[in-house]
Amino acid sequence: MFLAKSFTAAALALTLSLPALPALAGGHQIWIEQWGANNQVGGGQTGYGQRLSVYQDGTSNISINTQDGRRNSAAIGQSGTDNLVDTHQCGRRNQVGVGQFGHGNEAVMTQCGRRNVAAVVQVGNNNDASVSQHGSNNVVAIVQE
Repeated sequence: MFLAKSFTAAALALTLSLPALPALAGGHQIWIEQWGANNQVGGGQTGYGQRLSVYQDGTSNISINTQDGRRNSAAIGQSGTDNLVDTHQCGRRNQVGVGQFGHGNEAVMTQCGRRNVAAVVQVGNNNDASVSQHGSNNVVAIVQE
């Protein structure tokens, strides 16, 4: 009993002393940094070599991200309050982006195909952006204030 408690305490101390590392499985990488309160991240990855980075600050921001295929990338952002990002990528080597910095912004992005690129920056409040890319080599950029 004493040995089990000592082992558990040592494992917990070791875990707490390690730096934040990405989650890795099937060559996937996920980086999540959140500050503030009530921020949420959800999603999933299948395939191989997906990359996802989420940074959220502020309050009640939501990021939902799914990736299927090979080597898709998404990098989110968000500050402020009540911002929403919803991305879905299927295919190969699709990139996304986003940004958002104010309050009540929403970005919904779907990419299916190959080598599609999208970027959204929404600085002020209550902006909506929706991108749907199918096929190959599509590019879009949206900047709103």
